[in-house]
Amino acid sequence: MTTGTEMKERAAEPARGLEKGGVKAIEQYLTLGEAELEERIEEAKKKLGDRAVILGHHYQRDDVIRHADIVGDSFKLAQMASRRPEAEYLIFCGVHFMAESADILSAGHQRVILPDLAAGCSMADIAGLEQVETAWEQLNDLGITSVIPITYMNSAADIKAFCGRHDGVVCTSSNAVPLFDWALKQREKLFFFPDEHLGRNTGVRFGIPLDQMVVWDPRLELGGNTPEQLKSARIILWKGFCSVHGRFLPRHVDEKRAEYPGIKSLVHPECRYEVVAKSDLNGSTEFIIKTIEEAPAGSKWAVGTELNLVNRLVNRHQDKMVTLLAPDLCMCATMFRIAPENLLWSLENLVEGHVVNQIKVDDETALWAKVALDRMLQIQ
Repeated sequence: MTTGTEMKERAAEPARGLEKGGVKAIEQYLTLGEAELEERIEEAKKKLGDRAVILGHHYQRDDVIRHADIVGDSFKLAQMASRRPEAEYLIFCGVHFMAESADILSAGHQRVILPDLAAGCSMADIAGLEQVETAWEQLNDLGITSVIPITYMNSAADIKAFCGRHDGVVCTSSNAVPLFDWALKQREKLFFFPDEHLGRNTGVRFGIPLDQMVVWDPRLELGGNTPEQLKSARIILWKGFCSVHGRFLPRHVDEKRAEYPGIKSLVHPECRYEVVAKSDLNGSTEFIIKTIEEAPAGSKWAVGTELNLVNRLVNRHQDKMVTLLAPDLCMCATMFRIAPENLLWSLENLVEGHVVNQIKVDDETALWAKVALDRMLQIQ
């Protein structure tokens, strides 16, 4: 996998327009105009044909998503890509953990490419493997052993592998409730990471009172809890959140209702519990899209999710009033790093036979992460 250090080394040779080994340098793409970028991306796609497939996440910017062969959420994209055996290259226009999942699920001959290695996920970064292992050991030291770990799809491959090794599972925002049900039939407690809000909202939907959930802060001994609190809790929530969905507040729901009488609020379950509780509907990205698609003409919706997706819904459904729930910018800044320049750079290098920014999960991690993913598919 290409590292950040290697990228810096490559940048030292922009004058020749080539990096080491004949790889085209990213710098020569940064001054191209929009029309030329679009034309050359489509030209490169034609040259590669079925050998390459471009995956675009729903939160991706429009000038990239228009070139995607498949659009969806992170797990759907990884699954769909694995069903394209003819594709040698999977160009993932999303963030790092998504590309890892695609690599885990893809065939051995397929190579996953992330057009910008800096496209990460702050939520996934919140739960590091060493921190999770330390927390697990502390729980064991207290005699708390009847625990199943569940990680959200928005997590690193090594966290998914941790769940695979410890009889745990991966979940998505759409299947979390049945997986909570499964987990609590296996063990007394579940340990959920890295998003406390999705975990809390799912627990409430499942019927677990808030006072039976505790938050684990990895910076504190025992996560900031007493032994008694941990022993009595049914759900232990990792202290983590989405930098986009965490920006929505209860007052935003009130303000939209005051501004547009009769409007319905539709939010993602990564939002705070207070926002979800106050809203009319909540659900996964696919649920949000489907709800707007099936809503009657003339209906009004305040949507609490990523800006690029909301703007896309506004443009697609002009027979309805769709607006962003919050007045300020709620955009996934790291995913926005993948621009047409990065996409074109990746594609034209592939045309020349150079694989850049390959995301490769080591075999041991991939094996156990796939155990957790396969377990999810068997249960849901």
